[in-house]
Amino acid sequence: MSIDQPTASAPPEIFEAVEVNDELIAAFQQLIPQLSSSNPPPSEDELNNIVASNASRLLMARVDGQLVGSLTLVLFRIPTGVRAWIEDVVVDDVARGRGVGAALNNAALDLARSEGATTVDLTSRPSREAANRLYKRLGFEMRETNVYRFKI
Repeated sequence: MSIDQPTASAPPEIFEAVEVNDELIAAFQQLIPQLSSSNPPPSEDELNNIVASNASRLLMARVDGQLVGSLTLVLFRIPTGVRAWIEDVVVDDVARGRGVGAALNNAALDLARSEGATTVDLTSRPSREAANRLYKRLGFEMRETNVYRFKI
């Protein structure tokens, strides 16, 4: 599903995926291996669960008619307010450096704000240098915290 290099004049179209179709499935077959070598792309059923969930919003980026990026915004209510997390941001190699990641993140921030969140969190591996530069440029700040993981 690789695309030709988008022109600088073609701004990304950002939209929320509200149904699963062959195009969306194919996009994730292309995108997820660029994000993770340890997790397979989601199946059609898994994508349907994401799209149908009240807790997640699947944002997609289209450039020159092709899906080239994805971001999942997770929103949930806790006693201290609405929490928002950005997860699994990925932009196709051929579209990187063209503003797709910034457009996806800005759309997610706008959506989180409209849902009542006052902060948005994300994590990014230090090795993802370009992504970390983007997050800082967008106004994200490093938090002093410990992130723990329990493997099940």
